[in-house]
Amino acid sequence: MPTSALALSGLTKSFERPVVRGVDLTIRPGEFYALLGPNGAGKTTILRMVAGLLRPDAGSITVLGVDALADPVAAKRRMAWVSDEPMVYDRLTPLEYLDFVAGLWQVEPVRAKASAHELIDWLDLAPHANELCGGFSKGMLQKVALAGALVHDPDLIILDEPLTGLDAGSARQVKDVLRQRTASGVTVIMTTHILEVAERMAERIGVIADGRLIAEGTLAQLRARIGRETTLEEIFLDLVAQGQSSAEDAA
Repeated sequence: MPTSALALSGLTKSFERPVVRGVDLTIRPGEFYALLGPNGAGKTTILRMVAGLLRPDAGSITVLGVDALADPVAAKRRMAWVSDEPMVYDRLTPLEYLDFVAGLWQVEPVRAKASAHELIDWLDLAPHANELCGGFSKGMLQKVALAGALVHDPDLIILDEPLTGLDAGSARQVKDVLRQRTASGVTVIMTTHILEVAERMAERIGVIADGRLIAEGTLAQLRARIGRETTLEEIFLDLVAQGQSSAEDAA
């Protein structure tokens, strides 16, 4: 069994300026990892490179022992990607959409049907399972997109602001599904601006600033790093300020 679910080494990406600067990161199998940072810090770019939507300028990405740059198809079969903007076909119902996605992943039909109905029930979509997605709210679309990402039983789930647009009830359903998946050994890496979610759910937290991983650890380890018992919000703000100050000094 691979010793890491996700391993990044020297990951680098520039557009008009450097966005990700030599990030090294290792996430263990079955771990729930939250990646935090201010807007523009490089979080989404990192996740998009892991998901195979962007190619890094330098560095390596290994997903459950698979070199994701050398064999992207094999890596993608092991993972799921959910963005903050749900991408669902308006003219399909949730059940039709899940059947379509399962077919793309070549999931055996009986297994696909069982998984689809289980996800529909978990996410409280059963009353709307045969309605067209085109009439859904953003929160409902986000739940359909999450169900679509999970229908092939991925080992690594990549979530970019998954709770955006969800009401409290829907957010709880999504969090419950993610907890159930990690309890069964699935790995989750998630970005979020809702620090309470990271504080309650993540086993370890990484903080990104100016394209660099400036700190990571458990909540207790991050508290020890800044030297006081306080909230994740205060820890985050302190670490980002320190990271930005260090970047300016280096410049």
